[in-house]
Amino acid sequence: MVEKTPIWRKELLTLEEASSHTGIGINKLRDLSNSEGCDFVLWNGSKRLLKRKRLEAFLDRQYSL
Repeated sequence: MVEKTPIWRKELLTLEEASSHTGIGINKLRDLSNSEGCDFVLWNGSKRLLKRKRLEAFLDRQYSL
């Protein structure tokens, strides 16, 4: 049986995992990570992965989204 790694231990998250972790909708995360200056997105070909620690730091600095 394969054990799942908890989200809080992962470095990179899919949109679905990031949405579950932050409570922010997938479409909003997609919009945020599409912006030119986004430093918490990593593209693996066409697959979008979000850098968990940088995403958390980004959210800590925000007043509203």
